[in-house]
Formats: sequence, C-alpha cells, structure tokens
Amino acid sequence: MAKLKITQTKSEIGGKRNQRETLRTLGLKRISDSVVKEDRPEIRGMVNVVSHLVKIEEVD
Repeated sequence: MAKLKITQTKSEIGGKRNQRETLRTLGLKRISDSVVKEDRPEIRGMVNVVSHLVKIEEVD
C-alpha cells in the first residue's frame, strides 16, 4: 500500500480548533515536522481539512 509523507509548512496559530486538533492527530507539532502515514481514506480526509497548512508527497 502507498504511503504519504505529510509535512507541516504553515503555523496553526489563528486557525480553527478542528484544524489544530487535526494537525495534532496527524502527529505534527511544529513547522517542518514530517510524518509518514498509510494512504487511507481517513488520513486523506484529515489532510483535506488542513491542506492549506501541509505539503503532501507520495512515498514508496
């Protein structure tokens, strides 16, 4: 199964509460933090909520 590398590129300050909580759920705490997650519908949904704050890359 494919994997996604998710990198936080912008600050969560001033964002809505659900966006801040979504970043924490993904495991992102500060700018430039990266995590690798399975490419699943649940993860894609979380990424869509914070798409303006993160950069997504596919990793094999």
